[in-house]
Amino acid sequence: MWRPTQLDPAHVRQLQRLRDEYDIGPMVIHTSYLVNLCSQSDIVRCKSVDCFRAEVQRAIGLRAEYLVLHPGSWRGLNRAQGLALAAESIEDATQGLDLKASELQILIENTAGAEFSLGGSFEQVAELIEHLRPVIPVGCCLDTCHCHVAGYDLVSIEGYEAMLRLIDTTIGIKSVCVWHMNDAKAGRGSRLDRHDHIGRGTIGIEPFRRLLNDSCFGHCAFIAETPVDDPGDDARNVRTMLKLVERDAQPRSTPTSRKPQ
Repeated sequence: MWRPTQLDPAHVRQLQRLRDEYDIGPMVIHTSYLVNLCSQSDIVRCKSVDCFRAEVQRAIGLRAEYLVLHPGSWRGLNRAQGLALAAESIEDATQGLDLKASELQILIENTAGAEFSLGGSFEQVAELIEHLRPVIPVGCCLDTCHCHVAGYDLVSIEGYEAMLRLIDTTIGIKSVCVWHMNDAKAGRGSRLDRHDHIGRGTIGIEPFRRLLNDSCFGHCAFIAETPVDDPGDDARNVRTMLKLVERDAQPRSTPTSRKPQ
């Protein structure tokens, strides 16, 4: 719904207490899917700006570290116009809010590359981030399914290494703060955003092992964003990922200095 949710101060205090007690962090919030900050419709864009501003305010109130945002759809415009409008809308939505003092960072998520969808390539994500750097603390959230169906090769070792080099030369490895971890029901390059359980889709289990143990992303949070077809599926996907983590994994060099092995 467009109507903003009001946070109960007692719930906020309880959340902080539990986070401190269990040492849970970072907190990552996902913006409502209604938000389309590059819509050509003035009504939709104004509602999106108001909704996103409320999302930012709630994230600050919850002391979250990250707020993830899909850039939106530029249907009716061209891609350059859509990108400029998204950047302008984000600037409007965050005007007067002190994100630096709150330590909240906005993360632009890559998309599956559907027609008119902004952010279907690393270059597009990087371009939007560069537009926003003078305005707000900004970084990137990458989604494994979105990478795969947008055409990037996570599966082969050579493809994975090439993808990392491209991330490093466009977005920048250090700008990637969060990974959404999910397998894909559709094939590579299909542009169909259909999530699957870890290791059960067209990506398979080994690419997740490789990604979870790559020290290039040792600073990142990894979040299961998988389907819940049966009770307990979410916990099962998290356990699957935990089993893939190699506790004695050795540090690796940066992507720009690596060659496929």
